[in-house]
Amino acid sequence: MSRPLRVAVVGAGPAGIYAADTLVKSDAEVGVDLFERLPAPYGLIRYGVAPDHPRIKGIVTALQRVLDHPAVRFFGNVEYGVDLKLEDLRHFYDAVVFATGADRDRDLDVPGIDLDGSYGAADFVSWYDGHPDVPRTWPLRARQVAVLGVGNVALDVARVLAKTADELLTTEIPDNVHQGLAASPVTDVHVFGRRGPAQAKFTPLELRELDHSPNVEVVVHPEGIDFDAASVALIRSNKQVEMVVRTLQEWAIRDVGDRPRRLHLHFLQAPVEVLGTGSVTGLRTERMELDGEGGVRGTGEYTDWPVQAVYRAVGYLSSHLADLPFDHATGTVPHQAGRVLDLDDQHMTGVYVTGWVKRGPVGLIGHTKGDALETVTSLLADAPLLPAAQAPAPEAVVRFLEQRAVPFTTNEGWLRLDAHELALGAARGRQRIKVVGRDEMTGLCRD
Repeated sequence: MSRPLRVAVVGAGPAGIYAADTLVKSDAEVGVDLFERLPAPYGLIRYGVAPDHPRIKGIVTALQRVLDHPAVRFFGNVEYGVDLKLEDLRHFYDAVVFATGADRDRDLDVPGIDLDGSYGAADFVSWYDGHPDVPRTWPLRARQVAVLGVGNVALDVARVLAKTADELLTTEIPDNVHQGLAASPVTDVHVFGRRGPAQAKFTPLELRELDHSPNVEVVVHPEGIDFDAASVALIRSNKQVEMVVRTLQEWAIRDVGDRPRRLHLHFLQAPVEVLGTGSVTGLRTERMELDGEGGVRGTGEYTDWPVQAVYRAVGYLSSHLADLPFDHATGTVPHQAGRVLDLDDQHMTGVYVTGWVKRGPVGLIGHTKGDALETVTSLLADAPLLPAAQAPAPEAVVRFLEQRAVPFTTNEGWLRLDAHELALGAARGRQRIKVVGRDEMTGLCRD
């Protein structure tokens, strides 16, 4: 090909940016355009990581270096399936990589899960992270709250609910989030896991951070600290599991202090029903026991917990993308080594996938680098045989968006918004204060 390979990446979170990075670091001459439905980049780094995780958010420095690369362009506030479709992208690009992530809550099939006061963790995370497309208020009326799940997201939700609002003032939380949390009457947050402590999905760092608040007492209920042969084998083979288990064992036998709020960790308690008529008045769980092979079985022993709100954090789910196949059972796009497969299991020429929409919402942020490498390797191997784009000139897609009156943002515009948020924070002795409204974000980017 006598010109650079033109590649569109749909989604400017870590998965999409890592794909762009892998492409521009390859031996191929390539130009990459990132399309993102939000005005700002970074995806779940900006809108899915709790605000009191500055170390994780430090990843943005590396991501920004990719956006600054001369062969990479950012088009924010452009929604796939609304502002442009697959046919449009194929007109301008030789290949398209979808990296749209997972931003919906997986369902939990228990009676009462749809009652008022029962929420998905993803919605709550979007609220406290200042996502532009969610309401500015959140109903924080419960004194006792249940969080279902023992992954990192569950601990993030529990920690944000349990902390006092002023503890989060050193972070980038928007003013409306601080005001909402400040009015919360919460005293106790209960985290429930249906399996044992060796099967918990959170990381040692995430667990230890629970105990850093001067206002939150972490209580591990000892009746759930149990191990079978499979648990012992897992502990011996995995250093992270060993660290998690050791911390939980230590906390289970220590004296409970007198901090004003409590965060309870319950293992071997499976939710079976959300109680209430119209709104949540409680949660019923069944005591589980380990089966010796890494699984659990019910004991028929039930407990009713007097909570007034329930948050399910049982996994994220990707959304079905227009003109692409979708496996609704796994919440992923069918693929082979990143090559999207149609309904007949044939490769959709020039169409690829990476990140959570490819492999499901599992693993840590860094794991998406391996996804990107596999997908880009497939793309570059296919490149000599890909049908050439009809309008590959870089300015062609810009004219297309302008003709459709799409108020897209750019990397230069994002940097203006970034500087504005940092200035808002500096004026009040904080690192950053997020701008929340989409119109305000877009306006600042395009001024």
